[in-house]
Amino acid sequence: MHNEAHISTAFDKDLRQIEDLVVMMGGLVEKQIEDAVEVMTTRDLELADALKASDKEVDRIEQEIGELAVRLIALRQPKAQDLRAVLAAIKVAADLERIGDYTKNIAKRTHVLAQTDPIGSSAKTIARMCNLVRQMVKDVLDAYIARNIDLADEVRARDDDVDQMNNQLFRALLTYMMENASNITPCMHLLFISKNVERMGDHTTSIAEQVHFFISGELPDDERPKADLTSTAFVTPK
Repeated sequence: MHNEAHISTAFDKDLRQIEDLVVMMGGLVEKQIEDAVEVMTTRDLELADALKASDKEVDRIEQEIGELAVRLIALRQPKAQDLRAVLAAIKVAADLERIGDYTKNIAKRTHVLAQTDPIGSSAKTIARMCNLVRQMVKDVLDAYIARNIDLADEVRARDDDVDQMNNQLFRALLTYMMENASNITPCMHLLFISKNVERMGDHTTSIAEQVHFFISGELPDDERPKADLTSTAFVTPK
């Protein structure tokens, strides 16, 4: 019994180390999203380069989480909820890493956009989408640490708002391109950026589902809300 208690205490300590790294990684990703908003609205190329460079630290932490998690599974051989906790940390870190990659993509495309005139209020719309996702990331990490399944499910439902904004911007940008051929280059980059933000929302939703599974042992029983209609959108030329 004493040995089992010792193993449990050691497991908890190791798991705490991993979860602390996940939270640290989440904080960096939140900052990346915040910087992406600034880059989109100001076209600050120096900040865009700093944003691209910051992704290396996010990648490094994800690798460290993976190594610690594999070591923990090998040494402690966790079962049931303990094993789910370790697997959740790995998957949450992977989703955070992908969100970081998308912010880096935004920074890259800003270098092209900086050479073109602004397209309507598209940059502000993308900034609002980013802010929605940043709040989702913050809340889902709070749910992860607090083991709050209700908050995780609430974050999951919020992805619909990001999808709807992406749909509206998609149609607006297609219209701009049809009206003036010189808009095609900036609009194409804005379309890709908007899709990047939409995918950031999807990965945040994936984290929410992992939190739900980690706590309850089951994935949410309803289908993931998905309102992205860009794959079937059709705009008729005037």
